[in-house]
Amino acid sequence: MGTQKQVVKLDAATVRFCGDSGDGMQLAGTQLTTTSAIVGNDVATFPDFPAEIRAPRGTLAGVSGFQIHFASKEIYTPGDEVDALVAMNPAALKTNLEGLIPGGLLIVNAEAFDKKGLEQAHYAKNPLEDGSLDSYKLISVEMTKITREAVAELGLGQKDADRCRNFFAMGLVFWLYDRPLDPTLRFIENKFGKRPDVAEANRKVLKAGFHYGETTEAMPNQYIVDRAALPPGIYRSIMGNQAAAWGLIAASKLSGHEIFYGTYPITPASDILHELAKHKNFGVMTFQAEDEIAAVTSTIGAAFAGKMGVTGSSGPGIALKGEGLGLAVMMELPLIVINVQRGGPSTGLPTKTEQADLLQSMFGRNGECPMPIIAAQSPVDCFYVILEAWKIATRYMTPVFVLTDGYLANGSEPWQVPDVADLEKIDVKHPGPLSNGDEFQPYARDERLARPWALPGTPGLVHRVGGLEKQNITGNVNYEAMNHQEMVDLRAKKVADIAKELPPQTVEGPDKGKLLVLSWGGTYGSCRTAVRHMLARGESVAHAHLRYMNPMPANLGELLKQYDNVLIPELNKGQLRLLIRGEYLVDAKGFNKVQGKPFTVSELIEAFGKYL
Repeated sequence: MGTQKQVVKLDAATVRFCGDSGDGMQLAGTQLTTTSAIVGNDVATFPDFPAEIRAPRGTLAGVSGFQIHFASKEIYTPGDEVDALVAMNPAALKTNLEGLIPGGLLIVNAEAFDKKGLEQAHYAKNPLEDGSLDSYKLISVEMTKITREAVAELGLGQKDADRCRNFFAMGLVFWLYDRPLDPTLRFIENKFGKRPDVAEANRKVLKAGFHYGETTEAMPNQYIVDRAALPPGIYRSIMGNQAAAWGLIAASKLSGHEIFYGTYPITPASDILHELAKHKNFGVMTFQAEDEIAAVTSTIGAAFAGKMGVTGSSGPGIALKGEGLGLAVMMELPLIVINVQRGGPSTGLPTKTEQADLLQSMFGRNGECPMPIIAAQSPVDCFYVILEAWKIATRYMTPVFVLTDGYLANGSEPWQVPDVADLEKIDVKHPGPLSNGDEFQPYARDERLARPWALPGTPGLVHRVGGLEKQNITGNVNYEAMNHQEMVDLRAKKVADIAKELPPQTVEGPDKGKLLVLSWGGTYGSCRTAVRHMLARGESVAHAHLRYMNPMPANLGELLKQYDNVLIPELNKGQLRLLIRGEYLVDAKGFNKVQGKPFTVSELIEAFGKYL
């Protein structure tokens, strides 16, 4: 018999699972995300991976976490603070407790708090017993014992049985927030169907966690978060890297050009390769090269051959691609270059987020070597920036940078699946064969200063390509001083003129006032939420979010002058601030953070308040 529970209705809730990287915390969080999306909540997530590949179990360096914010209203962030924290061991508790709100629900795996576990986490005393957790609602559960009991009749070994603990934590949280089990039961069948004993064990443990919540007197409340009032349509939960991969496939189909994705594995960009490799039925070609140089040069070869050439990496890999990207600029070929930014320099913080590759993308090549740059603002937006990048690349015959980051790449949110008929076609033109002795001019330019994209093998279109400077119009190798000046100026003007076709920069809030918050990339959600909080209080603050980093929208300079102060929050030391001050002579200020974590709404509100 279940105990009588009080049902409490909430507008939103934030839950964080944390434990060893082998404890299945990412799986638990992903299932809660998927289920919350299915029941109609708006969702935002923040997976947090350890930087160590195989840190010793139970240590602080090996803690993995997954935070999910689900709500009955529109949300933009995974939440500043956590309402419920599930900690599978002492190290997970120690590294994540500060995010739990006072009075929040703390669910711990009691058996992990033994002498060894406490020592590994550097606890002098057991926090479950010394009163240090009295300000929280502590639920200490013998997860390991209950899990083993639930699967005892299946004859699994102890190690295999203990691997199911994350499903117990899942089931308990699903009961706590009134989530249905059916989506996860279907996942178990699809994932573990070829091992019936493992599938049955996970089913039993999931239900054991759910029923524990129903029956234990330690959890007197159950919480309900109603579905959000989202526009009608078909939704699914999608992660940023997955969205980028699907955007590439969509752009390929909309333009009639097969994808060639040349890459070298690197965190956190590798999942784009993994996702694309699943969809060879769409004409996707993936090439895992021996290094970053081979990855980018193979992609240039594919673009020359008329394919949709794409390469992807993170900061260290982009550094190695630099010479190749200069070749693509000199050859004036359409290319997409995806940079999923991470903490640096060097290997840095490979699993943590940062926005520190903006200047690298702008200037990280030798010579005068301009490239357009677009930055995604959310996981879903990773789909749409790819479409825009390919449109620009083919219209202007230039490689284009797409900037995302580790936070966007691994985060997820509900995506309203678009009708393919509503997506804009990407018209690409190739010159036809020449006859009657006509001479092909490979560097003749159209109204956008784009040269023709000639396909190899087309009669009459033989021409020279390579890294040496070309003569204007003819494409012959040319070392003349004035020709080099002309070609450098043409390539720069071509990129600068993209601004003529960009939509004007918009703001949320008053069109003039005391403070303009100017953000870019993955800081969108936290900045938008913070500004809306301040607008609700009647403050003179507005928010402009940059999507186009090079060139910037044509009206940006005039817009910046309408505010007494311009503040630029960035997860770097002030890279956009440097560009804005240099280009527009505006005394922009910075609010900067390089901790491998995204901004919280509360710290932004505090920073904004100093200018009001």
